[in-house]
Amino acid sequence: MEAARTLGRRMAEQGLALVYGGGNIGLMGEIARSVIDHGGHVTGIIPEFLKAREVMLQDAQETVVVADMHTRKRMMYERADAFVALPGGIGTLEELIEQLTWAQLGQHSKPILVLNTRGFWRPLLVLVEHMRDNGFIRPGLEVSYGVVDDVEDVIPALKAQANGMAYAGREGRTDPLIGQRF
Repeated sequence: MEAARTLGRRMAEQGLALVYGGGNIGLMGEIARSVIDHGGHVTGIIPEFLKAREVMLQDAQETVVVADMHTRKRMMYERADAFVALPGGIGTLEELIEQLTWAQLGQHSKPILVLNTRGFWRPLLVLVEHMRDNGFIRPGLEVSYGVVDDVEDVIPALKAQANGMAYAGREGRTDPLIGQRF
């Protein structure tokens, strides 16, 4: 939760708006409240059927209620300039994989970053390497994404990705997973 609050604060301080699924619970709700609390802008996009289940955030500057999950994800994709996956559940995993797939298929080249707090995403990262090593992610169909372990590295890493560069980290060392093509 603290990493989520820190990311929200850093986004607001840097003038970066948040586009997310519109809920008031979990890590994304925490980021949204932190962005708002620090003067930033939040757009929540939520399907009608999730308004009660995800406890729709009432304080967002913009809330878009849509009919279904497909519309929600498409609208978030259209409005976002980059994607960050924090630790999460099946929905987070599904959204991350969808963005990786769309990038792999040439549908976008927006930065994708995995915040690997406390090694949460390590099993997925190992699986993706395993898929590549076994020929299931073929040459020419790789997808580029970044991985950082510390929330303080998220915004600098996204900026580096947007500029086509590997992120060297705060200590000047390049994370071996950043900039690799999987």
